[in-house]
Amino acid sequence: MGERGSHRFWVYFSPGCIVWLLSECIHSVSLLHSSRQSCPLVSPVVELNVGGELYTTTVSTLRKVPGSKLAEMFSSSTKACLDAEGRFFIDRPGTYFGPVLDYLRSEQLPTQHIPEVYREAQFYEIKPLVKLLEDTPQIFGEQVARKQFLLRVPAYSENLELMVRLARAEAVAARSSTVLVCVVRTEEEAAQCAEALRVFEFEKKSVVKFGPWKAAPQVKDLLDCVKMDIAAQGYQVYYEHYSERTLRAKYFNYFYTFLFIWW
Repeated sequence: MGERGSHRFWVYFSPGCIVWLLSECIHSVSLLHSSRQSCPLVSPVVELNVGGELYTTTVSTLRKVPGSKLAEMFSSSTKACLDAEGRFFIDRPGTYFGPVLDYLRSEQLPTQHIPEVYREAQFYEIKPLVKLLEDTPQIFGEQVARKQFLLRVPAYSENLELMVRLARAEAVAARSSTVLVCVVRTEEEAAQCAEALRVFEFEKKSVVKFGPWKAAPQVKDLLDCVKMDIAAQGYQVYYEHYSERTLRAKYFNYFYTFLFIWW
């Protein structure tokens, strides 16, 4: 029915015409639906400034691991931090973000800087990548072997801090500092060293004592760990047997000197 001026008029369609119109409507809807499936929405491209390093990727890549910090950063409810050029800014080491992004893009595992990438994967809470990196020899050896051993050495971290404090206290107007260390692996060795420790205490010489511990690694392994962890703090350090002649021969294998070089 239609209207023209003040007169109404009727338009009649034959049954065949109605069927044709319905078929055309159905065909149009079908084409629209298929076009949406074949041409999905493209994820927006974003530019990132990660600690001064610039990266370009898509939002879908950054959201690939649900629950990760990157997925949360680029959710619609999170307020973005932008740099002066309008790029998304992340205040983390940019050098090691590249391997993290490569994993999100193609699940490619890094082959270099494994410990550093592992820390970044932990920070961004990308759990699949963290798990894969924990299976690499570098991380497995550090987390399962070395750190588990050091957890069995009483007051290991506290002793490292004490060594550094003693070395720095002797550094005034000196090129180097020495710290005396006693390392005993068993309770029997600890008992044997008790007399020597009392002598050093009487002479007012500071001694940092490690051990005993219940684990397979030997004294040299512990000494290497101490050197490694102090060097990781930026110190130049070496160790050798304590060479004072006043020390009885039976104590020789238990006492060591750590030398800190300042300049």
